[in-house]
Amino acid sequence: MRLFMLLRITLFYLLLASSACLWSILMLVLAPLLPFRWRFGLVVECWTRFAIWLCKVMVGIRYEVSGLENIPDQAGVILANHQSTWETFFLQQIFRPQSQLLKKELLYVPFFGWALALMKPIAIDRSKARDSLQQLTRIGGQRLRDGMWILVFPEGTRKAPGTPIKFSRGGAALAVSTQVPVVPVAHNAGEHWPRHGWNKHPGTIKVMIGPAIYPKGSDPRAIIEVNREAEAWVNQALSAINPGSSGH
Repeated sequence: MRLFMLLRITLFYLLLASSACLWSILMLVLAPLLPFRWRFGLVVECWTRFAIWLCKVMVGIRYEVSGLENIPDQAGVILANHQSTWETFFLQQIFRPQSQLLKKELLYVPFFGWALALMKPIAIDRSKARDSLQQLTRIGGQRLRDGMWILVFPEGTRKAPGTPIKFSRGGAALAVSTQVPVVPVAHNAGEHWPRHGWNKHPGTIKVMIGPAIYPKGSDPRAIIEVNREAEAWVNQALSAINPGSSGH
């Protein structure tokens, strides 16, 4: 049984990698010819749907979503906990069109990174915290004005399930400076798609989308309050998803 699962996981990665290569080449050819919203819908959204479908069919990872009614009409900042690669694919389908805050090293990956750069990400240098915050505020503000959602993983990196949740304030600062809503998202993807290694665990990933949080003011106190409220909601949601194994 373990050998059979190992073979399925190997095939999953082969198909995922092959599709990513084709996607990247398609992006490099089509991107200059398409408006951004078409580019996002036809290429990014379609490929991430394929990746999620492949994950379900090949390795038995499904999902349940609650709270879709909480998503406001106005584009804002998504603050989500980060446990795996899965949520970076899945959240592209829920909040669209979207720009992600990511480390700039990803843009140097041949083909994949070059194509990713055409999707208007906010690429930062993690070693320069102050510059990164200014970049997030400047570029993120422009993306929001263009009607794009901004996905931020405020923990900074992927964390194992059960690890204490602590949010940095960059995403909240962007929301306050632009006066847009923050939408908190919690999930347990890391229990089925671990952050390290190739192993996968069949089961159902639970995704919870919280009520939008609107900034009350534009001063540093408003940033602290928005960030605290989003962090508290995600912690509480993780406790509901996995009773006895919360982020606290």
